[in-house]
Amino acid sequence: MDIDQVTHTFIAESRELLEQMESALLAVARDGLDAVNAIFRAAHTIKGSAGMFGFDPVVEFTHVAESVLDKVRDGTVPLGDELVALLLACRDHIGALVDAVENGTLAANAALTDAGAPLVAALQGYLGDAPAPASASAAGTPDAGAAGHWHISLRFGPDVLRNGMDPLSFIRYLGQLGTVTGVATSADDLPAADEFDPESCYLGFEIGFAGNADKATIDSVFDFVREDCAIRILPPENRIAEYIAWLDEVPAQRERLGQMLVRCGSITAHELEQALAAQAANAAPGQPIGAILVSQGAVRAPVVEAALAKQRQAPEARPQQESRSVRVDADKLDRLINLVGELIIAGAGANVIARRTQIPELLECTSTLSSLVEEVRDNALQLRMVKIGATFNRFQRVVHDVARELGKDIRLDVSGEDAELDKTVVEKIGDPLTHLVRNAMDHGIEPADVRAARGKPSQGTVALNAYHDSGSIVIEVTDDGGGLKRERILAKAVERGLVEPGRLLTDKEIFNLIFEPGFSTAEQVTNLSGRGVGMDVVKRNIVALRGSVDVASTEGVGTTVTVRLPLTLAIINGFQVGVGKSVFVIPMEMVEECIEFHDQPGCDWVDLRGQPLPFVRLRERFGVAGAPARRKSIVVVRYGGRKAGLVVDSLLGEFQTVIKPLGKVFAGARFLSGSSILGNGDVALILDMAALLAGVETESQAAAA
Repeated sequence: MDIDQVTHTFIAESRELLEQMESALLAVARDGLDAVNAIFRAAHTIKGSAGMFGFDPVVEFTHVAESVLDKVRDGTVPLGDELVALLLACRDHIGALVDAVENGTLAANAALTDAGAPLVAALQGYLGDAPAPASASAAGTPDAGAAGHWHISLRFGPDVLRNGMDPLSFIRYLGQLGTVTGVATSADDLPAADEFDPESCYLGFEIGFAGNADKATIDSVFDFVREDCAIRILPPENRIAEYIAWLDEVPAQRERLGQMLVRCGSITAHELEQALAAQAANAAPGQPIGAILVSQGAVRAPVVEAALAKQRQAPEARPQQESRSVRVDADKLDRLINLVGELIIAGAGANVIARRTQIPELLECTSTLSSLVEEVRDNALQLRMVKIGATFNRFQRVVHDVARELGKDIRLDVSGEDAELDKTVVEKIGDPLTHLVRNAMDHGIEPADVRAARGKPSQGTVALNAYHDSGSIVIEVTDDGGGLKRERILAKAVERGLVEPGRLLTDKEIFNLIFEPGFSTAEQVTNLSGRGVGMDVVKRNIVALRGSVDVASTEGVGTTVTVRLPLTLAIINGFQVGVGKSVFVIPMEMVEECIEFHDQPGCDWVDLRGQPLPFVRLRERFGVAGAPARRKSIVVVRYGGRKAGLVVDSLLGEFQTVIKPLGKVFAGARFLSGSSILGNGDVALILDMAALLAGVETESQAAAA
């Protein structure tokens, strides 16, 4: 066992527990005691794990928070909004302590100590008297007679010291669960002096322990050293009667004997695993698991007999489907996607050679290869798809904190959490969404007295919704606030010289002015907004992801900001078209149909089954040199609610497209979102459909005016 690996496990698990703690704190008004218990368990587990590694600042701070939570569980301290806010701040501080563990800056960190001092002082206000030291049990020292005496037989393996573990630290941590009444050291395995290895552990311990903890809790103390020690935990006599009583009272259900004994607490899951391994290794199979557990000293015979009696009363159970999952490092997935991309490019080159040579066997092989590569691509991309719900859930905390800061009553409604998109997109969309949500709360939702005067509920609502549309994911941020003031935005734009006086603009064009750099109509600057910084950055970040953002608003009713993003930034199905010697790629999900183009001078639209379809000539848009083809086509595309045609010289068909960045030289190029390498080594340009169709719409409106 590598100590760095174990520390990494502690950090990862602590962060998961902190996320659970935050979710439970935000849901405590709805879930009540269940949420309180979840918060307490998270804090207790973090404290215990930190204690085993000697991360004393984590233990000391978490212990105070845990003491307050214990009083909340007992009902002596009510969990109001102020305490929830304090515990959320404590959760953040514990996260900072865990970050310091990762960075190696936990010891003697004065800044962290100073940051935690006011939180500790605030927690002490709920405790009255100072809590017991962290080395004591959170529940106090139990009465030995009432709790009973446990006997723990502990034998450490010879490599425990080499693996970075301190055997005494586990015994010290055991003292946090109760009282260690006695420790006897066993030196039976000590070798002769000339054979003694100073890096090996030869000692064992017989420990007397009094406490209210159950067997599984005591066993969990040794989780991090389980592979390097042998543990036997013998319960006190009064616990045997409790186990039997539990087995008598539990509803009869069909399950294995070992599972019943684990559920009643008489054995641990680890003891059951050891017994099953011994049963499997037995040369004469058939020895009952109960007999093995009794012979190993893990459980007393009366408990096994009571479990067998209960098992015979239960009906047959239906077989359950096993859940199988595995964690994979994100970097490995990225490497896999890169290799799949290179495989697609290499396969395209093989297809070019096969078509050129026209060898039947080679054509058949490359066709089969292309099908297999496409399946590999689809499955590899599916591995990187994650649900957006995890990102949405983070905003519960944002809404809670910002609402308190603004003094407004605001709730967050979330829908479409199961919509999936590439993890890279999820990672990069968090900041823009955060700004949109904060902006909706600050600028959109009115104060309670204003809402009441307008006949609205005093509680405002911000809603997040996600759904798939035309190969993209659409995220909507909606509020039921006062809406955008059209005339004020237009006046501000004229004042700043963004719009010529007297120019007629549509509502959409006016609302999109809020994305101009430095644009703000706020009457006063707050901690959250009002300086005109942010919305332009939001749009820039979304456009960098090959996405688009639009605003729709009704004054007095509310505002909806719609963000449209590609599902993946790695590999897509592309439709290739030719213009002269240039090749362009259109995302296949946006292609609706292809029709023949009949040029009519002075006309920038065609009649598509009775409906006008505006179009753009790619040759003119990109300044492609050379004579146009005699026969041209129109590719009909749809992006969001917009529909238009692209006039091209030739249709090359559908191909797998590996998206490559354009590079800094072409960073300012309009209407392009990336590039791709063709099978013959040439470069194809991927069209930015959002920019192209927005340009077509603008030109059509200008022509109509």
